Amino acid sequence: MIHGESYKPIIAEAAKMAIGEENIYERVFIFELLKDKNDPNAVAGAVGFSVRQPKFYVFKAKAVLLATGGATLLFRPRSTGEAAGRTWYAIFDTGSGYYMGLKAGAMLTQFEHHFIPFRFKDGYGPVG
Repeated sequence: MIHGESYKPIIAEAAKMAIGEENIYERVFIFELLKDKNDPNAVAGAVGFSVRQPKFYVFKAKAVLLATGGATLLFRPRSTGEAAGRTWYAIFDTGSGYYMGLKAGAMLTQFEHHFIPFRFKDGYGPVG
């Protein structure tokens, strides 16, 4: 059985072997999608910068997958008092993917879905 903490290194190793370590960029903050000049409805790449080094990147691509997560930080918890600090919200789900997609002209759907944490005795956060 593969647990969550073990899954990412296993997949990362398979990716390195499949596409080559020189084609993997880590710790790059993508902040803008590039539109295709020949097709106004297509994305042709992205731009970003390294969060560790003074480097700027421009990526060209035949296909772009936007997988930034949701937007849990847009919603405030209904919890009050001590329970407000015991509710887990993903700090990385800032809604940046919604912004980039919207700016690139994507039709955004399913905004009615947002993160609802499980609550159980003496604990909080995602379970299962």
